[in-house]
Amino acid sequence: MQEYRQFFIGGEWVAPRQGAMIDVIHAATDEVMGRIPAGGAADVDAAVRAARSALPAWAALPPQQRRDHLGRIHQGLLARAGEIARTISAEVGMPIKLSERIQAGLPAAVLESYLRILDDYAFAEEVGNSLILKEPRGVVGCITPWNYPLHQIIAKLAPALAAGCTLVIKPSELAPLSAFILAEILREAGLPAGVFNLVSGYGPEAGEALVRHPGVRMISFTGSTRAGQRISELAAATVKRVTLEMGGKSPSLILNDADLAKAVKATVSSCFLNSGQTCSALTRMLVPESLYDEAARMAVEVAGTFTLGDPLVPETRLGPLVSAAQRERVRGFIQRGVEEGAELLCGGAEPPTELGRGFYVRPTVFGRVTPGMSIAREEIFGPVLSILPYRDEEQAISMANDSDYGLAAAVWSADAERARRVARRLEAGQVDVNGGRFNLLAPFGGFKHSGIGREFGRFGLEEFLEIKSLQF
Repeated sequence: MQEYRQFFIGGEWVAPRQGAMIDVIHAATDEVMGRIPAGGAADVDAAVRAARSALPAWAALPPQQRRDHLGRIHQGLLARAGEIARTISAEVGMPIKLSERIQAGLPAAVLESYLRILDDYAFAEEVGNSLILKEPRGVVGCITPWNYPLHQIIAKLAPALAAGCTLVIKPSELAPLSAFILAEILREAGLPAGVFNLVSGYGPEAGEALVRHPGVRMISFTGSTRAGQRISELAAATVKRVTLEMGGKSPSLILNDADLAKAVKATVSSCFLNSGQTCSALTRMLVPESLYDEAARMAVEVAGTFTLGDPLVPETRLGPLVSAAQRERVRGFIQRGVEEGAELLCGGAEPPTELGRGFYVRPTVFGRVTPGMSIAREEIFGPVLSILPYRDEEQAISMANDSDYGLAAAVWSADAERARRVARRLEAGQVDVNGGRFNLLAPFGGFKHSGIGREFGRFGLEEFLEIKSLQF
């Protein structure tokens, strides 16, 4: 049992203003694995005041000295990587081998990337008779999701600290424990008091108090589109800068000359990563009508290799979902897909009989999906793949773009120039061409309902900077 009864505010562990606690549930056992305090407006106000007090000194610190602090935090993340991976696997359900590489390894890699960026980033430059200064925005409120809990905090914390901002973090109540581990790491690393502050709680209480607070200059949010819309409405009252990284319904467009086996395997693997609990997952597989039967057979074969099981067992390839509510939501979408006439090729809404406890959903593939079906339009956030056949390239591009979302996409073709040409026409913030690797220095973010702003690399750093020009 990991129990935290205090918030981290102003460099100290501080008792909450109220006594309510939140249970953290183990995704594979349905049992309580931790407890955290439920904060409210008074706790948020204390955290914001601490961040405002710390801001002048932190903002004035030379970038190389901020880099030194980030370097010590990086070492702390590496030292506790095993604990972080186990904790998040239990909270979220990601198999432990993946958690070690992604849930624990990726945050450290993101932070390390900002060490390199700070080595040569120009916070001032001359343009004609002007000196252009890039200054910290101020106190930043960060509201983060449960699917990649520490990664999403570090994706905001690293560039914000590099820019000279101070922070108040409100993690998801479903997977908050790594945020408390991070607070311990930051204190051990000697980060100045008040630069980082942590208040846990529910969105309508702690989250909305943070967004409304007049002392917060910017909100950086990752989560659902509905929550992002609410944050935008609340932030408008105080004219805050808002960055939003939200949902996705990403297409994997397989052209008729592609390596079909490679494309199908990669698409299914992307769709099922973290039990489908990934905003950029490739959940729509678009295939030529002439290749549909073969592609569907391959997809079912690949799905069959994703064995369900305890996420802490190394052999497990597909763990549970994060909560009972999420499990029922995903099962509801599967049932809706059947009712709307899609072909259920494997999986289904029935619970796996071999697993008596835990929030498990069987890996599911639907065929003959049409663009108007719910499973082709709405973000399911579970291990559910939709296969949509198309007639020709023009229809495929139209179908790929026929979505309220635009977070990610993929294109597959034996002709690299053709693949790039098609990729340029897709309405998505990032497009993988023939399995292009994830790049931490490239901007990550979406078009349309998928968000506003970008994370990672210098693009992510610049979200936390104000621009000032001095004319001479």
